[in-house]
Amino acid sequence: MNGRSGFVKIVLRGVGGALLLAGLAGCGTNPVTGKSELSLISERTELEIGREQYSPSRQMQGGDYKLEPEVTRYVQQVGQRLAAVSDRKLPYEFAVLNDSTPNAWALPGGKIAVNRGLLLELNNEAELAAVLGHEIVHAAARHGAKGIERGVVLQGVLLAAGVATRDSDYSQLAVGGAAIGANLLNQSYSRGAELEADYYGMSYMAQAGYDPLAAVGLQETFVRLSRDRKENWLSGLFASHPPSAERVEKNRQRARELGNGGELGAERYRRIVGVLKKSAPAYKAYSEGLAALGKKQPGKALELAGRAIALEPREALFYGLRGDALGQQKAYPKALAAYDKAVALDDGFFRHFLRRGALKAELGDRSGARQDLNRSLELLPTADAHYLLGGLALRGGDRPAAISHFQHASGASTATGKAASSALVRLDLPANPQRYLRSRLGIDRSGVVVIQLQNPTPVAARNIRIQLGERGSGGGVAVRGEYRFPGTLGAGKTAALRTDIRLTDGGQLNRWESRIVGAVVVD
Repeated sequence: MNGRSGFVKIVLRGVGGALLLAGLAGCGTNPVTGKSELSLISERTELEIGREQYSPSRQMQGGDYKLEPEVTRYVQQVGQRLAAVSDRKLPYEFAVLNDSTPNAWALPGGKIAVNRGLLLELNNEAELAAVLGHEIVHAAARHGAKGIERGVVLQGVLLAAGVATRDSDYSQLAVGGAAIGANLLNQSYSRGAELEADYYGMSYMAQAGYDPLAAVGLQETFVRLSRDRKENWLSGLFASHPPSAERVEKNRQRARELGNGGELGAERYRRIVGVLKKSAPAYKAYSEGLAALGKKQPGKALELAGRAIALEPREALFYGLRGDALGQQKAYPKALAAYDKAVALDDGFFRHFLRRGALKAELGDRSGARQDLNRSLELLPTADAHYLLGGLALRGGDRPAAISHFQHASGASTATGKAASSALVRLDLPANPQRYLRSRLGIDRSGVVVIQLQNPTPVAARNIRIQLGERGSGGGVAVRGEYRFPGTLGAGKTAALRTDIRLTDGGQLNRWESRIVGAVVVD
């Protein structure tokens, strides 16, 4: 119990340092299932996690879909209709994300999102209710909170584990507290949690007046698509919500228990989602343009961006793609104009500011770059923005600010994160060598004390000075000598340095300590 409580504390410091963990471990009754269960995270903390992670999580998944506000209002109406009959009253929120991958997810505390791409695959409002009811149960039955309690999020934070990404998934860029949201979104639910969400979600459908049989048809579609191994489905909904024949049969049985009948809402759904179908060719061209850009084919990407814009000139993402393609061609003024248009159309998506800020930095507009990059950080803390701001601070002579930005960026397991780590070490190691280089003491067969050095950093160091001290009876440490390591200690290397101190008893070594007090980075 003590060990489990400890890891929850670590996770929650990452989510929000001000969270209080009163009543960390305790038993309670699950409001959905009625089962008694151990709860390590209080409801207050659960709600706080959802509030803090909802906005950055939406940013990571393409941002909010804003082109047709009627679509979002419709999804919210269906969601709130289901939330009204749920067993747990939470501050439920529903958003539509600007992502073509069919997916939906729920964060702790009732924060739910469905992708634009999933709406295109559904046939009626009842199927949408099946999706949203399923996600409501995940939140209401604490499935996400249980994932945190199992240590899934902690593992992702400590190991800086990468998450599955797609062209429009920017979760690999997130650092700090937002990285926890990335891990929450990418965790898979257990078989029991999925069956539970189906079972009670169908109950909510029936109570809200929808035909629960629609959930059966939906699962049959999912199973068929998974067998066909449709790539976008495998990277989306199926990654966290794996379908199975068992779920189809369980849903069919549950539908019989609940009784057929209720709304399908097919005509209403077709009318609302028709605007998405109309713009689907534009988003298809956009996705193909992203793929071309990834293959370093900026000309093809630019052509596809133009095709997407011609079909739907109001979508900011398409101008962002144009800016990226022009940037690869080094047509910087035209790229800047494209990013300006993207920001004008959608000033609430981090990537438009990040890319424009990076270009402004390249063009020497430090003030404009800082403004854009800081705005991107407000929307989503990323390693890329911190790294670029660190470089700007360094060029402006603000060493402390540069160190702070590089520290934030170094938390990412990306090329940018590695570059930030290297920049951080180069800046800070001479002033704080003990923070980066490691030393410990040993003793050889003749009783001579040996200092064992380790350089885990990505840069080489020289002129390494180590002080050796002896702890007195009062607890203080008196310096007995200072030693200099000859030569260079390479990146990732270890070495040993013999001292002139000899001990008659190996047990005396625990009274001695070493401390690295000086080092210089090798350029």
